[in-house]
Amino acid sequence: MQNVPTYRMHLTENAMLTAPECDVPIVRIMLEPLAGALLRPFIPGQFVRIGIPGKPEAAPAYFAMASAPTDSRGYEFVVKCGSPLTDHLKDLRIGSSLEVEGPMGKGFDLSAFEGSDVILMGVGTGIAPLRSVWRWLIDHREKFGSIKIYAGFLTSMHLLLTDEMAGLGEHHIDVSVSLATGHEGWSGPIGYVQHALENDAPDGSNAVVCLAGMSAMVDACKESLQSLGFNESRILLNY
Repeated sequence: MQNVPTYRMHLTENAMLTAPECDVPIVRIMLEPLAGALLRPFIPGQFVRIGIPGKPEAAPAYFAMASAPTDSRGYEFVVKCGSPLTDHLKDLRIGSSLEVEGPMGKGFDLSAFEGSDVILMGVGTGIAPLRSVWRWLIDHREKFGSIKIYAGFLTSMHLLLTDEMAGLGEHHIDVSVSLATGHEGWSGPIGYVQHALENDAPDGSNAVVCLAGMSAMVDACKESLQSLGFNESRILLNY
């Protein structure tokens, strides 16, 4: 990791995204700079290391920004609970101070791919760094060709940001949402995101792909993309 100093930010938003019956709570938090401090710029897909002062039992962890780099208010995150740190984050009060290190990582720098089609693929909270990308793409929509998002979730209880994704059509961004486990009334794809991709069989001759999620998902998606003729040098990871 890059040698980046640690600084303080404070919590300004903390909202539950999942239904109460969901087995793994997911929250959306917003961190803003302290008074007089500047927000550090970042590339879509980059991440920071977050820690809670005075909580040594809650080891700091890395989280990708879900906000657009042009959002001057602060950094927004989509956080899956279940660790000592994230369980503390879920219960923090507005105004709480947090230790932040970064931004860091390669991110998804698409500036070298202007004129290309773009495919974003992610599962679960891997949607967070892709949200940063699609918000950046909206601001630069005229510089790219077709844009499609493949998002995957375990069940309908685990859906995230689907209301926002449903509105992306007005920016000429297509969205495919898959469930690993379908149910009666679900009309979308059932299975993994790479299965939806394989069914669509998009033309990869002028496409760049951003992948975000668990390593097993990333490996499976890369295999599917390469079988469809996508160039490995145009399959991007953010770390």
